[in-house]
Amino acid sequence: MQLAGSRFTDATAMLGNDLATLPDFPAEIRAPAGTLHGVSAFQIHFASRDILTPGDHPNVLVAMNPAALKTNLGALEKGGTIVANEDAFTDNNLRKAGYTANPLEDGSLDDYQVFRVPMTTMTVRATEGIEGIMAKDQQRTKNVFALGLLSWMYGRPTEVTVEWMEKKFASNPGIRDANLNAFRAGYNFGETAELLAVHYEVKPAPAEPGTYRNINGTSATAMGLIAASVKSGLPMVYASYPITPASELLHELSRHKRFGVRTMQAEDEIAAAGMVVGAAFGGSLGVTASSGPGLDLKAETIGLGVMLELPMVIVDVQRAGPSTGMPTKTEQGDLMLAMYGRHGESPLPIVAAYTPGQCFDAAIEAVRIAVKYRTPVILLTDTFLANSSEPWRLPDVSQIPAIDPGFATEPNGEDGAFLPYKRDENLARPWAVPGTPGLRHRIGGLEKEHETGNISYDPTNHALMSRLRAEKVAKVADEIPPLEVDHEDGAEVLVLGWGSSYGPIRAAVRRVRLKGKKVDSAHLFHLNPLPHDLGELLHSYRKVMVPEMNMGQLVRILRAEYLVDADSVTKVEGIPFFADELEAAILERIAT
Repeated sequence: MQLAGSRFTDATAMLGNDLATLPDFPAEIRAPAGTLHGVSAFQIHFASRDILTPGDHPNVLVAMNPAALKTNLGALEKGGTIVANEDAFTDNNLRKAGYTANPLEDGSLDDYQVFRVPMTTMTVRATEGIEGIMAKDQQRTKNVFALGLLSWMYGRPTEVTVEWMEKKFASNPGIRDANLNAFRAGYNFGETAELLAVHYEVKPAPAEPGTYRNINGTSATAMGLIAASVKSGLPMVYASYPITPASELLHELSRHKRFGVRTMQAEDEIAAAGMVVGAAFGGSLGVTASSGPGLDLKAETIGLGVMLELPMVIVDVQRAGPSTGMPTKTEQGDLMLAMYGRHGESPLPIVAAYTPGQCFDAAIEAVRIAVKYRTPVILLTDTFLANSSEPWRLPDVSQIPAIDPGFATEPNGEDGAFLPYKRDENLARPWAVPGTPGLRHRIGGLEKEHETGNISYDPTNHALMSRLRAEKVAKVADEIPPLEVDHEDGAEVLVLGWGSSYGPIRAAVRRVRLKGKKVDSAHLFHLNPLPHDLGELLHSYRKVMVPEMNMGQLVRILRAEYLVDADSVTKVEGIPFFADELEAAILERIAT
């Protein structure tokens, strides 16, 4: 179903529709077929206008078996359309899904428009006689039959899907022909059968001129890191240990060796972090990625990076926790971990991407800060951003600013001495590549003497170095532009968000304003340090509402920093906010 959804998405992007997607799949590699735990779903919201979310309640549900129907029926809008593979509604499959009667026949679906399509039968018929294809292979292509049927229903172009199949399965002609036949059979069924008397035409969405591609957050993050590597002249060394959902970033970056990207799969999370420290010390762009459990394990080594004051980027693709939690479900649960999850006084900058395409800019910003201020930087994304996709306009690479690594090339002290902890105007220390003549210096996790870098246990020096490292991170705020506020005169309520709550917040604000109510919104990109003007902004509203997919982590920080009674709206269900949920929360706060 993920393949069918991604193919439908690409065809939709080719037509110029705006879109947002929500892939949803189980954590198990092979969950029991036909059970509720094994359901894989893919939701797409597309239109001829600006799209902000994957949608609250789908209009159409394609149910390939009873388990898919039972799992997703609650999300379908009342009066919506169900396209069911009636061949799969056998006694055995009904029992696995917990049904005591066939919902296609017992009247329980009378509130919906139901189309029963014998997908399996028609798929097998369409793939008969293909050399090298077994019966199980024939049935596996029923997802492509459904894709063809939906392509007809919504007027999606077939060429992009046909070309993809021909290329994808070029080495296996039997599988290629089976998929092509099933896809065409589904499309032709929709075109010729009177069963589905519904056909939609969705015109392209208005968009700024440019070249667009469909992109998910993983690909955008990878491209942003590569762009930053090229713009800084620093070869990227990416080391990580496999963990859902961050593993895809390793897979994506490993395809780009032509840009000087070197990828390594480490034996564990701690080793990956150690490799990145070594890469940074050696003069490369050191990057690692993980999710919450892996970030726990990397904590001590990230603290070492803080002590060494070396540029590193740590990508945290957040997922539902704690512990193993729900590995394929989304959450914003790691903000406190990113802020405080190291021992001692070890602050570091944090940036948070907020749309799949914006992950590109977030990655570049993380690298820029890391290199300029000689510090580890944490880039927060999440499962939704990593897997979801949207149209993205390709940037003009000539307009991406250069990032100057500013390597130390000569001694900076008296009598030809090199002072590795002598600081510039940004409080950043020199970055001296090993082997540079005259620039030998000590590194390690023991406290360093100011300027000389000698090991020091002096209490006054430790206090000085701790404060300098904190002041260096705080200086990043001097470069953060004033917070952009979507403002309406007379609004007394501010909705403040961060990360992937961006789309639902904007959609909810739009709905509230259409009802004649006034509300403002703003979104944080830099989470540490926070923008200079944030405190004044927060105190200018009667109420501040902060939606988060956690139990209120940013709210705690805002209350502590600005003594503002920020109001928390939380969700920890493993799925993004719905716009109607936030709309109701905003209206409640406007009214009270």
